Amino acid sequence: MHIANGKKIYFASDNHLGAPTSEASRPREKKFVAWLDEIKHDAAAIFLMGDLFDFWFEYKTVVPKGFTRTLGKLAEISDSGIPIHYFVGNHDLWMNGYFEEELGIPVYHKPEEFTFSYGASTTLSDQTIFIGHGDGLGPGDKGYKRMKKVFTSSFFQWLFKWMHPDIGIRIGQYMSVKNKMISGDDDAKFLGEDNEWLAVYCKRKLEDKHRDYFVFGHRHLPLEIDLNETSKYINLGDWIQYYTYGVFDGENFELKTY
Repeated sequence: MHIANGKKIYFASDNHLGAPTSEASRPREKKFVAWLDEIKHDAAAIFLMGDLFDFWFEYKTVVPKGFTRTLGKLAEISDSGIPIHYFVGNHDLWMNGYFEEELGIPVYHKPEEFTFSYGASTTLSDQTIFIGHGDGLGPGDKGYKRMKKVFTSSFFQWLFKWMHPDIGIRIGQYMSVKNKMISGDDDAKFLGEDNEWLAVYCKRKLEDKHRDYFVFGHRHLPLEIDLNETSKYINLGDWIQYYTYGVFDGENFELKTY
């Protein structure tokens, strides 16, 4: 992906819209939409890194009610020609075509690697960024990994789809709000560089191939950790407590607060 002079790549994660209630999350949604409206003027691309919604499930003809301001702004930006990339999180992993069909936004269910080029055609400087939500990666957390296998199984999704949407979505919303990942209380604690499991995961990935940056969400904690002299791990924080986001200008990656 080429970044034209003056353009930037933006990253955001963990909005958990709809939690703890639609009414309570609406000020956060309005703030996020204002941010989207601001960055569209110099965005070369936007990466949404998962858990935009606290719960999301797509029935054949039904999606969860609400989020009109967010979906409308994403549609506007996508229609204007600015690429938006969406990585599912552990709260909105049940995406199955709605974003692609209605908004023109590709959806990724596992981490992906992107190479960005910046500047004039004769002086391109390529930088590689490894991108994902971050859940279920690295050592430990075996209980969650087993749970994720159940949730992502086609059989479990088939059973859930047989519920009436009013019942299924209400159950899903209740379970998501009860999940402590929404508050970040469990995740938003710095464990020490040697114990940060996503940093450990990144270091293992570097054994196979160099990447300039690894960018994840999920932890609800803004983090920048040098993995070695030329690679860095970035965690984006959240839009619940920190309102942090990432900006890459083709040469440097910065965490900022809105």
